[in-house]
Amino acid sequence: MTDIMTLASRPDWKLYRLGQLFRERKEKGSDKDFPPLSVTMGGIVPQLETAAKTDDGDNRKLVRVGDYVINSRSDRKGSGGISDHEGSVSLISIVLEPRNIDPRFAHHLLRSRAFQEEFYRWGHGIVADLWTTRYGDMKNIRLRVPDLDTQRQIADFLDRETARIDLLIEKKRRFLEVLAQKWAATVTFKLANGLNPGAPKIHSGVSWIGEIPKHWRVTKLGHIGRSANGINIGGDAFGSGFPFVSYGDVYRNPELPLNVAGLVQSSAEDRARYTLKAGDVLFTRTSETIDEIGFSSVCTEDIPEAVFAGFLIRFRPIKSKLLPSFSKFLFRNEQLRAFFSKEMMIVTRASLSQGLLQRMPVVLPPIEEQEEIAQHLQKAEDTFLAVSEHTNTSINCLKEYRSALITAAVTGQIDVQTYARSGMADCRLETIQEETEA
Repeated sequence: MTDIMTLASRPDWKLYRLGQLFRERKEKGSDKDFPPLSVTMGGIVPQLETAAKTDDGDNRKLVRVGDYVINSRSDRKGSGGISDHEGSVSLISIVLEPRNIDPRFAHHLLRSRAFQEEFYRWGHGIVADLWTTRYGDMKNIRLRVPDLDTQRQIADFLDRETARIDLLIEKKRRFLEVLAQKWAATVTFKLANGLNPGAPKIHSGVSWIGEIPKHWRVTKLGHIGRSANGINIGGDAFGSGFPFVSYGDVYRNPELPLNVAGLVQSSAEDRARYTLKAGDVLFTRTSETIDEIGFSSVCTEDIPEAVFAGFLIRFRPIKSKLLPSFSKFLFRNEQLRAFFSKEMMIVTRASLSQGLLQRMPVVLPPIEEQEEIAQHLQKAEDTFLAVSEHTNTSINCLKEYRSALITAAVTGQIDVQTYARSGMADCRLETIQEETEA
């Protein structure tokens, strides 16, 4: 079996097995005495709020400052790093104490793409998402490592360059957040003011809607259409048959995908009762958290023979009162989310009933203005999505460059001193910026 790490690294570096460079720390520690830590793609951090909690808090692995911790599961590939914290981690993690290797160099070496693939290759399991690599296997991984002075030079270089790249990525992520906030504010403003902000206003009578143009009206959703819950089907019916619209199709998409991924065995009577036609709006009805209730997706075309899930509500508006193109923005409006908030005490137990949905107040401009507003917002959304796509492409390119740079440095494919003096890092970052902004 060819070793990935030895194949990628310089032959003049000294050959080791991983067990010669690290000692497994087997000490146990309670989360009462040693704060729980999370092993993430970004390194070792205090336990995340979203992390699964265990009832067996006394049966955890102890982590000391300077230890390298890696998640043994393949579905967490790339999660690991040198810990700056003393604490405890779950038993699925492997805790390593660096012995004959610079800890900062080890941090980059074991987070390199080459090592991640080698670590995965030494694992065992029935299927990919249950694949695990144990210390007894990983200690035999062969890798070439330079002398300590060179390790420190490489670590200094990577600490500096990855920090620069991470800063750029963080700036772009903040830009995306601001851009999303601006887009949400644009939708809210247009749905409250239309395309003529100077038009005479009246109060809508709904606190979270506020003032609206005088010739608009506020009505209950149930006055402009009818609602219906989806179909409840047992687990054995899934995987073949007819199109099935799931919770994910609605939650992620303002417009319902025409080619939905789900298939289900359904009767002709089911398909006649749970139809999906152009203009229908599907709302998420049940979820584990209240924050996911009331998201909507508009059906832009008929989806023949499709049925929709029981944890969704279908609202079928009267088309002469509410245009599908306007619905897309109306129901995804952030201000409208107030209707489903905990503070208003309208939705309880993370479940939305038809009765509650039908009482939801909505702002209705005249049908001609609905079309004008929808066209304006669609153009604005196209611009927003294009800028977001370019920015995300830039972020992904920076991540790829970061990963490639780490692997190249820790395997000796580049001389970090020469590379730094040549300005190649600056040139590469400038090239990424130019390519993604073109």
